Amino acid sequence: MHMSTTMSRRVVLAAPSVNALSRRYATASTNKFVRIVEVGPRDGLQNEPTAIPQQVKVELINRLGAAGAKIIEAGSFVSPKWVPQMAGTAQVIHHMHRLPDVRYPVLVPNMKGLDTLLDLLANTKLEPTAQPLTDEIAVFTAASDGFNKANTNATVKESLQRLAPVVQKALENNLRVRGYVSTVITCPYDGATDPQRVRDVTKELVQMGCYEVSLGDTVGTGTPESMKRMLNEVVKDTKVELLANHDTFGMGIANVMTAVEAGVRTVDSSVAGLGGCPYSPGATGNVATEDVVHALHGCGYQTGINLHELVRVGAWISKELKRDNSSRAGKAHLAKEVRGKGGREVKSLE
Repeated sequence: MHMSTTMSRRVVLAAPSVNALSRRYATASTNKFVRIVEVGPRDGLQNEPTAIPQQVKVELINRLGAAGAKIIEAGSFVSPKWVPQMAGTAQVIHHMHRLPDVRYPVLVPNMKGLDTLLDLLANTKLEPTAQPLTDEIAVFTAASDGFNKANTNATVKESLQRLAPVVQKALENNLRVRGYVSTVITCPYDGATDPQRVRDVTKELVQMGCYEVSLGDTVGTGTPESMKRMLNEVVKDTKVELLANHDTFGMGIANVMTAVEAGVRTVDSSVAGLGGCPYSPGATGNVATEDVVHALHGCGYQTGINLHELVRVGAWISKELKRDNSSRAGKAHLAKEVRGKGGREVKSLE
């Protein structure tokens, strides 16, 4: 069970669809602050091929918080049988250093996952003034039947029917709920996704009670034009707060900036470009948070994230996982710093 997300770059091409979106987001478009949802500890790690020690997961979350990330997806209450890397999420959120101004949502795929979380919250003794382990969950579906069937063995309609009581129970227990919609541009099984389907699924999630819906180009085939067409359809019924898309074809940053220029003020991304969807053949990962922050700051937006520190987090986790760092901006910043030190390794990355 999986839900992937990612984001993008660059100034938009002039087009009527952008004007339509801009009118709808006239207030938001004057706001220069963009909220980053860091999905690395969950969406980024869940498809790694080797077991990740619990202490590495905890330290990743702590380092991201220290770098200024304000929303960090901390894990998933999914069966370890299906997503082994998410085993131990309860222990991770117990041991991480919870900052008072940071939110730590967790993915909950079904009622069983929600009940597990609620039991954990009910049986955890905290100091009266302590921050709760989490106060937010995320639920997911897709805009295509093929992906939903591969992911959850359900059609889009069946998936939404299953989610409704989960969302209701979460809200009754004072948990905020965020929704994810996969395959908003293309499905690896069904082909091109009808934007009206995305609009309808998004609207239904909002009506259930989701305060925000993340739109994911899971396959990574989206372009600025296809993103604008999809967004124009979705905003007929729903104020879109976030766009998320996979960077498979290198258009992630372009699509992020297209959405931001249209008024979207929340972006999902993953440190070092961690990620990959097991139900989307060919999808290679999420857009890197370092690349998103670099692009946004360069265009005059604020994120509250210290790029210098974030780059170090990306380098550290890449080294821990023994994988290449997928952040172009991150690697460029590191190379510049190494050159500045006369070619010596930057010890502060440890």
